Amino acid sequence: MPLFVFEWIRSGQKTIELRRGKAKEGSNAVFQCGRNILRGLIVKKEEGNLTGILRQDNFKDIIPSARSLEEATEYLKKLYEKVEGTFTAYCFSLE
Repeated sequence: MPLFVFEWIRSGQKTIELRRGKAKEGSNAVFQCGRNILRGLIVKKEEGNLTGILRQDNFKDIIPSARSLEEATEYLKKLYEKVEGTFTAYCFSLE
């Protein structure tokens, strides 16, 4: 995980992790960057297409540096290349 993403999580700016695919079982969230580890609890999971999950009310919780929903969408398109299909938003809180 890139250091800046780890820092977003550590500082509480990022509270939703977005992943491609259907929701996985479990309620533990573990984030690792080098030797640094953060542990948390998944409090909610939301499944759907990218445009249904990434919204005006939550894009800053997924990509804190984004200034707009459009900017967050473009960031994710670069990250995932293909944005069709199912995505899962994991809302988490750190322990």
